[in-house]
Amino acid sequence: MKPASPIGILGGTFDPIHFGHLRLAQELAEGLSLREVRFTPAGRPPHRTQPFASAQQRLEMVRLGIAGNPLFVLDEREIFKPAPSYTVETLLDLRSETGAAQPLCLLMGTDAFLGLTSWHRWRELFDLAHIVVAQRPGFPGLGRAAASMEPELRDMLNRRLANEPAALCDAPAGAIFVQPITALDISSTQIRAGLAAGQSPRYLLPDAVLDYIQTNELY
Repeated sequence: MKPASPIGILGGTFDPIHFGHLRLAQELAEGLSLREVRFTPAGRPPHRTQPFASAQQRLEMVRLGIAGNPLFVLDEREIFKPAPSYTVETLLDLRSETGAAQPLCLLMGTDAFLGLTSWHRWRELFDLAHIVVAQRPGFPGLGRAAASMEPELRDMLNRRLANEPAALCDAPAGAIFVQPITALDISSTQIRAGLAAGQSPRYLLPDAVLDYIQTNELY
């Protein structure tokens, strides 16, 4: 029986969504043969200040940003939760829906991975999903960053690092895989600051998202 294609999960505030998010998701979906990537905007992120745009506005921007791409799916399970959005709870929900055998891949950048020990019930993440780290050119690889990692995270990396994307199909969870991606130095913070200064962020994010921002006078 052919292994099931993994499902990718990409969380974030998406305040606003931009081409950095979208290109990362596209390259990981193609490079890892993901069935789909679920964009999961956070309602109340516990590790950062509250978003500038409302939950409904950020949800709509993600909807506009991913429109027309059959690989991308909008997952609304976190956005309207009154309590903080914890990734482990989202993965538990997904695991109950998809079944024990379905491979799940939690997609994140290097910085997020290096801070993983600060996440709520972070050890349980490996029981629920693989972790895929998107590695941009010019940024230190996980091997070079290992010396500065928390010891337990470094041990996890040493034990769980996979060398081939096929490992993400061979088991439903538990591996760490690093995938190089194109360097797009775009951030939501940069876009908001530019808008506040009267600069156009055109070509940093989809036109439909920019039109929504301008129509609703965001940021």
